[in-house]
Amino acid sequence: MKSKLSFWMVIERINNWQAGVVGATILSIVLHFALEAFSLPNFAMVRANDLPLIAVIVICGFPLCAQIIGKVIKGDFGADMLAAIAVVVALFLEEYLAATLVVLMLSGGQALEEYAMRKASSVLGVLAQRMPAKAHRKNGDLIEDIALNDIKPGDIIAIYPHEICPVDAVVISGNSAMDESYLTGEPYLISKAPGAFVISGAINGESMLLVKAEKLASDSRYASIMKVMQEAEQRRPKLRRLGDQLGALFAPLSLVVAFASWYFSGDATRFLAVLVIATPCPLLISIPISIISAISMAARHNIIIKDPTVLERLPTCRTAIFDKTGTLTYGKPELTEIITLDGVDKDEVLQQAASLERYSKHPLSEAILVAAKKAGLKLLEVSKLSERPGEGLSGIIYGCELVITSRKKLLEVDPGVSKLLPEVSAGLECIVLRDKKYIAIMRFIDKPRTDSKSFVKHLGPAHQFDKIMLVSGDRESEVAHFAESLGIKEMLASQTPEQKLEIVRQEVAKAPTLFMGDGINDAPALMAATVGIAFGQYSDATAEAAGAVIMKNSLAKVDELIHISSSMRKVALLSAVGGMTLSVIGMAFASLGYISPVMGALIQEGIDVLSILYSLKLTWKSMVKTDY
Repeated sequence: MKSKLSFWMVIERINNWQAGVVGATILSIVLHFALEAFSLPNFAMVRANDLPLIAVIVICGFPLCAQIIGKVIKGDFGADMLAAIAVVVALFLEEYLAATLVVLMLSGGQALEEYAMRKASSVLGVLAQRMPAKAHRKNGDLIEDIALNDIKPGDIIAIYPHEICPVDAVVISGNSAMDESYLTGEPYLISKAPGAFVISGAINGESMLLVKAEKLASDSRYASIMKVMQEAEQRRPKLRRLGDQLGALFAPLSLVVAFASWYFSGDATRFLAVLVIATPCPLLISIPISIISAISMAARHNIIIKDPTVLERLPTCRTAIFDKTGTLTYGKPELTEIITLDGVDKDEVLQQAASLERYSKHPLSEAILVAAKKAGLKLLEVSKLSERPGEGLSGIIYGCELVITSRKKLLEVDPGVSKLLPEVSAGLECIVLRDKKYIAIMRFIDKPRTDSKSFVKHLGPAHQFDKIMLVSGDRESEVAHFAESLGIKEMLASQTPEQKLEIVRQEVAKAPTLFMGDGINDAPALMAATVGIAFGQYSDATAEAAGAVIMKNSLAKVDELIHISSSMRKVALLSAVGGMTLSVIGMAFASLGYISPVMGALIQEGIDVLSILYSLKLTWKSMVKTDY
């Protein structure tokens, strides 16, 4: 049985027709002036030329006022409450044209808000349009088209050449290469073979792939990006609440001025004129529009704003805490050494390891591939490829099982092999096993970014950071040397995720704190910080914990985000406070009788439009400066 629509649900639907209301209101005003040219008989209560105005007030104005009254009943005393009072007072004083102009102001503001939101949220539209509407599911010998929402884990999906992958999956047949740059920011193709993992949103290359879905389309990587963008658009941060508070203060002030002008002049039309010009209902829309504009601008620069409060809080941060690997370093280690057992050829180990690693997105994979390319080694065919979290990478090469794993994982399985392993050194390493026997260890160094030192150095002078810290899980000797090279005086090494979390909590208690990291072990600290920024290539968990995600691994993007957030605060506050200041000036003239209700409505409409257009400033701006 269908439930009946409530009165407020009906009103909500009516208010989705803002454009129609605007058109009807303008038409009624035109008819009003047209009828004045004819000598039509007046009715007992109203003039004939006022009938179009009364009709639009009843049909369009009353639902708008009812919605505002509903908000007041819920305790939301915003500035648009003045509009509802102005319409009622205008009807009582038979100022039908003024009442109609207020209705036009309300509906026009809402229509402009819709346009502005669409304009500011255009990146969301682009993201949505990239995904295919359908997927190709293999059913026996047939391939059928199904909706994305009908994909289930375990389904076999065909991805044709140059198509976008619809779901996170594992390749079961075919060989191709995929462009994942839209998601990762990395400008290279990733080879795909049976056993390789593919992510939704990636673009297939020249050959068809058959993949086995591992998730629902709605839970896949690309859908998660869409979700955080939508959540960011819908959530109301503190700065938006500040706008509501400004409106709550402005409304009673306007009522006091209106009643005072009526009391001292004895002219009720002054009361109405003050209310009309003090009706900045679209004005306060400028703050959320500024926020959405900033979110859109950030997205165009490969920065996903998960939590819009980041845009408010980031300019207030005075402490910056950095993780080391992948944040102040490139996160792209270089292979520096291969140590093998006696009788094992280093080039053979490198060739076999590279043959496996071309199908992986592990941070060490590219280093191995680059080293193999420099050595002129030809990559070998791999079968039974497997890469599961925590299990390492494995595959069959010429009948031999090759496994690339970590020292920790190897010692868990075979503690006795420790006597064969060389001592742990600074930097990164991986262990190579052939047919379940240790044969080699590969060592890597992750170099600091070329701009790390200049970025760290400029945070104080340019962005008023008082304290810079380096917190890492790496060894103390390595972290201390790295911190000294960047000019960071405070550093903590060998820190567990729990210790990082506690450090961040202590610093947040002292001052607003920014934390940046890119590993799963950084997720708790990212959540605890005033602002958490993640580099989002390798860890969905880290991206989920952060308030903002840098999709392109670059410190310049962090600086861009700081500038975007600072610009957003300035634009939002200037558009709101500036518009309200103009309204106050208009109220003063209206209280003295210099502005009629009709003129006041026209003036206020102009103020609102200017304010909202100014709040769209970030939407129109394409470039973001960096200053280091």
